[in-house]
Amino acid sequence: MLVLLQVFLLKNITLYNLATPYLYILFVLLLPFETPNILLFALSFILGLTIDAFYDTPGLHAAACTLLALVRVLFISITVQKDGFDNEPEPTLSIMGFRWFFTYALILTLFHHFFLFNLEVFRLSEIDYTLVRFLLSTVFTVFLMLVSGLLFFRKKERK
Repeated sequence: MLVLLQVFLLKNITLYNLATPYLYILFVLLLPFETPNILLFALSFILGLTIDAFYDTPGLHAAACTLLALVRVLFISITVQKDGFDNEPEPTLSIMGFRWFFTYALILTLFHHFFLFNLEVFRLSEIDYTLVRFLLSTVFTVFLMLVSGLLFFRKKERK
């Protein structure tokens, strides 16, 4: 569903050619904690290849999604056991709380977008434009993630 939304609606939405939302990465972010790493990396890579097919960007999104999966594994290994969220099945806004989910979504989106936009341009001469695109797209994407989290996931009480 997120791929269809990305390809047919969000692909055509840009703010002054500076901010482009990439909401499809929410798929990787919302996978359950107990998803095996090999499956996580495979799903991320396939998701990236699917987006690459529609965006005509050979391998850019696949590489960025694979990096996203790596950062997700590292972030969850650092924060979930440390904060005592061991028994929670999935990293959603309603289950994990606003502060954790916002930090999680922001950090992972920053890594994904930074890698994606720098790989896309691959020139130091356009670093200013790339940084502005990366930051504004991150804000736009995280905003859409929070809105979708508030709209589509019902509130659950944490034990």
